[in-house]
Amino acid sequence: MSRWTSGADRWRRRTARVGLVGAALAGLVAGLVVGGPPAGASAEASAAAGGRKTITGEIDGAEYRVELPARWNGTLVLYSHGYFLAEWVPEGVQVANRVETEQWLIEHGYAVAASKFKNDGVGYGVQDGVTDQVALLDWFEEHVGEPRRTVSSGMSQGGLIAALLAERNPKRFDGVAAMCAEYDTHATWNSGLDITFVVKTLLAPGEDIELVRAGEDAAASRDALAAAIDRALETPEGRARLALAGAVANIPGWYAAHEPKPKTTDELVAAQSLWTKWAYSYGIGPVGRTELEARAGGNPSWNTGIDYGRLLARSSQRDLVRDAYAAAPGGDLGADLKRLAKAPRIRPDAKAVAYQYRHGIVRGTTPAPVVTLHSTGDGGAVTDQERWYADQIRRHGNSASLRQLWVDRGGHCSFSSADELVMLRTLLDRIDDGQWPSTTPTRLNASVSAMGPAYQKVLDLGTGADLPLEPAYTNFTPPRMLRPSR
Repeated sequence: MSRWTSGADRWRRRTARVGLVGAALAGLVAGLVVGGPPAGASAEASAAAGGRKTITGEIDGAEYRVELPARWNGTLVLYSHGYFLAEWVPEGVQVANRVETEQWLIEHGYAVAASKFKNDGVGYGVQDGVTDQVALLDWFEEHVGEPRRTVSSGMSQGGLIAALLAERNPKRFDGVAAMCAEYDTHATWNSGLDITFVVKTLLAPGEDIELVRAGEDAAASRDALAAAIDRALETPEGRARLALAGAVANIPGWYAAHEPKPKTTDELVAAQSLWTKWAYSYGIGPVGRTELEARAGGNPSWNTGIDYGRLLARSSQRDLVRDAYAAAPGGDLGADLKRLAKAPRIRPDAKAVAYQYRHGIVRGTTPAPVVTLHSTGDGGAVTDQERWYADQIRRHGNSASLRQLWVDRGGHCSFSSADELVMLRTLLDRIDDGQWPSTTPTRLNASVSAMGPAYQKVLDLGTGADLPLEPAYTNFTPPRMLRPSR
């Protein structure tokens, strides 16, 4: 069993426990009807009548969960989950990034809610997510009450959904809290294609690998990419080419949330290659693309006209590539770039590109304050997404409405509940006071520490380990996105 697979199993068991908690609470609420309180009943009266309430149900095929505190303070946090693979779907409906966050919010008077989205939330469900979350908000306002303020929160792909909800429904959301988000997912899929194109061309030449429109061959193509990556790690020349594959998408050499950033060239490339294998060959590789293509009506990604030498020259990882090739006796970076330049390119389907522009990219308007949180070593949702988003807000919104926060860790969405709650409280202070509180790392880390040890655990998605870590808010400047959609 692979390290990732065993970690995924532990993650699935952990999220299953979240669902069981919700089910147990629902069972304890005597006489609770799944449809919720009668229309017109005030939210405070509904909650106070029987203490905390768990309400579950389904709207247009999308499962949802609502948690109401005994005394509601009038704030609703509507949470959007990230990208689910068909093999790794949490049981139940998550209403926060961590269960401790959910518990703290409810104990302090906040209502929390989330839709799982149609199709059990699997795949590129951005369009479904926006539709299903609005439907749940409609249901909440009708059956519970109209919130005094509503926060749209989300993680990873759900961070995009959280931002889109506020942009497209400006009068219904008072703030956005986006964690480890991708605001230009079209760029993510194009960069993912670049990564696998380099792997196929340089590490698996002649092999029958379909990067797009793979259909029934998707799993075999995925496995062939993963095998090529594993083989490449065994030789200096292979590691140099893996460094090039990661560099064309700004993938950092930091994979583990619980370990410090690697230092040596080989260690950095090995960590970077884990992103290449699990996030871009397995996650949004041929199998993930098949699901997206079914939604979009074709392949939305392309590399026609792409000069990989120019991408490398602008990459934040170019020095790692040069070091890796210098350590490879048989490595020739110039020759490999020429091979990439001569390799046949992949063209998109216009209909699918249009779909991605409709459903995969934020505009950058700021009808409500936005706070973002990202780990500096995230290679699943690379940090340049945040820089790109800030640029869009400068063009189309109000930069004063945005605060971007950073945690100095590897891993994707590697946040403690204290990190998440400090971010949310920063946003709530801005909504209440009309100005941002201090967001210096010193102040933020003090606030994280003050939450206590129960809120300090961080999940490593690679190993499944859930361990306490020291506060790690920091200052950080992300690189520029290499292939933005606009």
